[in-house]
Amino acid sequence: MAETAAGRFTTGSPMRHVMVMTATGSVGLIAVFAVDLLNLFYISLLGQRELAAAVGFAGTVLFLQSSLCIGLSIGSGALVARAIGGGRRAEAARLAGSSLILTALVAALVGLLTLPLLGPAMDLLGARGATRDLAVGYLTILSPTLPLLGLGMGCSAVLRALGDARRAMTVTLYAALFTAALNPVLIFGLRLDLTGAAVTVVLSRCLLAAIGWHGAALVHRLVAAPGWAGLLKDARTLAGIAGPAVLTNLATPIAGVYVTTSMARFGDAAVAGAAIVDRMVPVAFGTIFALTGAVGPILAQNLGAGRPDRVRATLWASLGLIVVWVLAVWLGLFLARDWVVIAFSAKGVSAELVRLFCTAVAGGFLFVGCLFVANAAFNNLGFPLLATGFNWGRATLGTMPFVAVGGWLAGAPGVLIGQAAGSVLFGLAAVWVAFRVTGRLGQTQLGGTGGGPAPEAVAVPAGVPLSGKAAAALAVQVNRP
Repeated sequence: MAETAAGRFTTGSPMRHVMVMTATGSVGLIAVFAVDLLNLFYISLLGQRELAAAVGFAGTVLFLQSSLCIGLSIGSGALVARAIGGGRRAEAARLAGSSLILTALVAALVGLLTLPLLGPAMDLLGARGATRDLAVGYLTILSPTLPLLGLGMGCSAVLRALGDARRAMTVTLYAALFTAALNPVLIFGLRLDLTGAAVTVVLSRCLLAAIGWHGAALVHRLVAAPGWAGLLKDARTLAGIAGPAVLTNLATPIAGVYVTTSMARFGDAAVAGAAIVDRMVPVAFGTIFALTGAVGPILAQNLGAGRPDRVRATLWASLGLIVVWVLAVWLGLFLARDWVVIAFSAKGVSAELVRLFCTAVAGGFLFVGCLFVANAAFNNLGFPLLATGFNWGRATLGTMPFVAVGGWLAGAPGVLIGQAAGSVLFGLAAVWVAFRVTGRLGQTQLGGTGGGPAPEAVAVPAGVPLSGKAAAALAVQVNRP
């Protein structure tokens, strides 16, 4: 228990912590994405292109909603991990309780407000006829249950912040296994088609929230009632990190909206092919997604403990793991490209897009991974606005011009190529800035020596509870050129 109280990530090998947290996080996360891919496979067996296209259109809205929950969980995890790293467990429990309450409230509001906007949203994305109606019906079932998704993600973030990688993994793993078992029963056995898939997702979200709550609140007792005064205080603190983190995470689905509308110009076959690619990405590169969530608590605990040397070592370890994983997966996708096309019964443009992704576009995730790790560093080291800036830069300047030119020159395949090409510049720039930030954390010079401002005169980012050493290090970092 002493290790947990002090923060288990503040000692031992940073590379080992990164690998263990990423491996356990990958199992649960990839399981969720694999089930999502399996669901699309089930839908493709029904032989109706409109169903697959509807899943693609609906996925854009679901990505927006889940990105909100991810952003809120990032804020929750960062605050709890810092408090644990600083040895303040009671504060960590109060922050966890406040974060979960606020997450549920925000998610409920967004989920309900989405309902009357579903029709116009599908029109904006380019969905037409039966495809539009199917997508709206699917989302009508899922949107009201967004608070359950938020609670599950929030509890999983609390468990990761504590360092309980195994229980954080089981939150998503058990929900995914439940979905995999129930989906064929509802889709084929009861002949509910897309409605059956939606009902399964609702039930899996209930299980996700229940398992997460059991681990965080009952096993670790790391969720405490904050009281009204504590809730209002913590709301401001959480907004300081979660607000920019939500904006950061919304950038990617917003870019996805533009890509989907661009792809819709080339017909349902192009949207269906893009839907297959969209669901292959998180399965193939789920380790990258898991790493960005896993590395956050490691960075935050070491920041809270005043160990900038370990923060930088963690960043290096994360980038090394990304390079190895992307190259290995890219080779595997290239070798399996024809099998993937056959498995999803892809034809024409759909098959062309799948092959293009497996052959060339998948390699672009090396730079996406760099951007993700840099964002994790920014969010957990007290500079969330940097993550917001880079993500929105990639979503706008790094996506829209490239997609527009690519679609004009090469049609639907050009859209896919353009989307990947814009990641190169922003991925490299983000990781360079991340190293600048982490490098300067170690250059703590108290007392305003060398003509610099005294730490007391420097504004540390709002809403970031830090130890004395960490706050001073951030103060120096903010004011150096």
